[in-house]
Amino acid sequence: MASTEAPASAPETDLDLFSDEVLYDPFPHYKALRDLGPVVYLAKYGVYGLFRYDRVRAALRDWRTFSSAPGIAFNDPVNQQISGQSVLAMDPPQHTAVRKVFDDSLKPKFIRHVAGNIEQRAEELVDEVAARREFDGVRDFARRLPVDIVMDLVGLPRDENRAKILDWVQGTFNSFGPVGERWRSALPAQEALLKYALEKVTPDTVLPGSFGEIAFAAAAREEITQHQAVVVMTGFMAAGLDTTINAVSSTLWLLARNPDQWDAVRQDPRLVPGAFLEGTRMECPAQTFSRVTTRDVEIEGVTVPAGARVLHSYGSANRDERHYPDPDRFDVRRNPTDTVAFDIGVHTCPGRTLSAMEGEAMLGALARRVSKIELIAEPARTVNNITRGLDTLPIRVS
Repeated sequence: MASTEAPASAPETDLDLFSDEVLYDPFPHYKALRDLGPVVYLAKYGVYGLFRYDRVRAALRDWRTFSSAPGIAFNDPVNQQISGQSVLAMDPPQHTAVRKVFDDSLKPKFIRHVAGNIEQRAEELVDEVAARREFDGVRDFARRLPVDIVMDLVGLPRDENRAKILDWVQGTFNSFGPVGERWRSALPAQEALLKYALEKVTPDTVLPGSFGEIAFAAAAREEITQHQAVVVMTGFMAAGLDTTINAVSSTLWLLARNPDQWDAVRQDPRLVPGAFLEGTRMECPAQTFSRVTTRDVEIEGVTVPAGARVLHSYGSANRDERHYPDPDRFDVRRNPTDTVAFDIGVHTCPGRTLSAMEGEAMLGALARRVSKIELIAEPARTVNNITRGLDTLPIRVS
């Protein structure tokens, strides 16, 4: 980790961004950090933080200065494990070779070939929950399509382990946080997911025609290693499952809280893609990761030294009033196509296309069948070091 001594020119704070209180409702704290300056030193963890939209966006695009290769987690054990193995913890040219496996396969045509008619599956799901009128927006709605589609897309064997994978994935994101109680509690899930992937996900067991088959074929051609093939499969599974579920359920929650915005979507279904983007902007599924500077870099008069770990906050950038007018207001007409919720540059989330296809299909089907969405009880959430989402979302529809 970086030195805990801050230069005099860097605004400094003792705020613990990974405390339960802050993780549960980070947005007021993000505003305070944005107001401190363009770069802030987080003394508790010895890292610099970027919280303003323009600074986060610039860093995400500059992989040569802000390197992912040393790992993007906030602890050394996980960074040592993923560096050079996960597509998240690579820079070009190594990143380019591994990422090509994603970019060549995870296009709409391929996704539809494996997943079938996503819109029809969404219509059937909405028919089911609408007939019940009351349901849980996470368990009964947001999880249903992503779990089935992502696991088939990755090519995971259809065995009893599928029921455990979502829990393992959620635990894995906690392992990317700083060393502490939440980090330690996540290690068994991380180890279980890796053990399952290395032992059960093989060229002989992946489903034919899946992304997994393509990844192992790339390994056979020595474009990537077989270990990297397994890691990119589990990485895509993690990103495709938990973050998509969080994005869909959070957007549904926002629509239920803002009936005028739901009315607008119903009246003009062309607003569905923008509504989903607005939901991911406001309740960013992955709140933060980090990178390491490769050189001294000056940010508006503050010098961040080479070798410093720098936190970039997607969640704060997406609520920056310097970029988004009235950023705490949910507005389905905003259409924030420049959101950093899915990262940008070489590390743009490879699952972004799939997430949008699923989210738009589910919300679109809901708009065609449901006139009113109501919360019938307060939703519940469990705090996570990296991701933000709901555990339960009690809903009634008309």
